Amino acid sequence: MLKYVMVGVGGALGSILRFWLGSYIGERMGTRFPYGTLVINVTGSFLIGLVYAILTERTQWSPNWRYLIPIGFIGGYTTFSSFEFETFRSIQDGQLGLGLLYVAVSVVVGFIAVWGGMVAGRAIA
Repeated sequence: MLKYVMVGVGGALGSILRFWLGSYIGERMGTRFPYGTLVINVTGSFLIGLVYAILTERTQWSPNWRYLIPIGFIGGYTTFSSFEFETFRSIQDGQLGLGLLYVAVSVVVGFIAVWGGMVAGRAIA
């Protein structure tokens, strides 16, 4: 039962941070290009790499941390469904180039962020 509580608490906190950060970035940079979702997906990719490396390299961590942070918090924080919807909306609005650019940047930079998080996490561990 504790693992479900850990996932729920982490998910709630991650979702709140996602909403706040996405709104904050959108207010400052505009919403023509989904900068907020891009930043959230890239930082979430980095965080999941970092946290996974730390939690697996240091065996003294309780398995509950895996439920709280990568599954709950980062799962609630990242926004893949928003990413897909925003891409669809761009293409539907006739902005095929913008939609494809968003997909390419998100995937490539997100992958690099996961790799960077793993490298940083292993260095810390």
